[in-house]
Amino acid sequence: MIVALCLGVGLAGLLAGWFLAPAAERYTGELGARRRTATAVTAGLVSAALALRFGAHPVLVAYLYFGIVCTLLTFIDLAVQRLPDPYTLPAYLAGPLLLAAAAPFTEQGFPRLVYGLIGLAALWLVYGVQHFLLPDAIGRGDVKLAGVLGLYLGWLGLDAWIWGMVGGMLAGGLWGVVLLLRGKRGTHFPYGPFMIGGALAAVLLPP
Repeated sequence: MIVALCLGVGLAGLLAGWFLAPAAERYTGELGARRRTATAVTAGLVSAALALRFGAHPVLVAYLYFGIVCTLLTFIDLAVQRLPDPYTLPAYLAGPLLLAAAAPFTEQGFPRLVYGLIGLAALWLVYGVQHFLLPDAIGRGDVKLAGVLGLYLGWLGLDAWIWGMVGGMLAGGLWGVVLLLRGKRGTHFPYGPFMIGGALAAVLLPP
């Protein structure tokens, strides 16, 4: 059954990625078949992985929304180093609502929802302080994304929240070191994909 679920959800994610990807053209310019296909395939793989992680549970819907939004944001940030508000800000409403809908069917569901909201505020604050101190390194889009990531990591508990935060920071920091060693000191690079990668890795880890 889990195989069928992963295949079905993966296909749905692929189709969602394919049909939603063109919306990014207002930020990235013409999408092109290759990037649209890459977005769709990535969305499908992320969706299948989330189905394997959560199974046929109502909370899967909330994390599929998270996965699709993160996929779209990743490709936009890679293309133009931007995390548009129309992708991040709605998640501040949709995310809590979807998790709240899953809470009655989840063990300790409502405490998890509270932890998620605390995680949202805490990670937003962590990145907000960094943006205040290093505005050239951490953009406002990164701060807005951090709150979304903190919500979904917080739902899974403190360990996931810490691993997701640290994983993203380490990955971004290591890439910065690579650029430095290659003589590209001061080069700006999209930080969102590293934040998202760390968060998704923490979400997909076994509980």
